[in-house]
Amino acid sequence: MKIRAHIYVSGRVQGVFFRSRTRDEAIKYDIRGWAQNLPDERVEIICEGEKKNVDRLIEFCKIGPTLAKVDKVEIIWEDYKSEFENFKIR
Repeated sequence: MKIRAHIYVSGRVQGVFFRSRTRDEAIKYDIRGWAQNLPDERVEIICEGEKKNVDRLIEFCKIGPTLAKVDKVEIIWEDYKSEFENFKIR
């Protein structure tokens, strides 16, 4: 079953390669979508893929790369739209 998640990650998540490592994980799990930094220092991610793979990406987001310190992960479940061809960093 394919699903879509809109994720906001708070903490020390900018300037620590969070988006690039998220892209690496997304590619590994055949997840499509994007990740971007927000002005309020959070990272925003929209991702689509098989439920088990999106769950794996969410688990990564709870920890992040080595230099990150994740304080909070907010997930908004949305309807699957199949609108992405790959995973990009914005």
